[in-house]
Amino acid sequence: MIATKRRFDANLQKLRILQNGVAVRAYVCTRCLKAGKVQRAL
Repeated sequence: MIATKRRFDANLQKLRILQNGVAVRAYVCTRCLKAGKVQRAL
């Protein structure tokens, strides 16, 4: 029996990303960053 149900939340980071060519601040999971699904704005 599991005493408490464990929850695995996404590792979210707030950073600037390029969205339609415009830099916006958004919460992005680190898995998406590592996979290259999101382009960071420098």
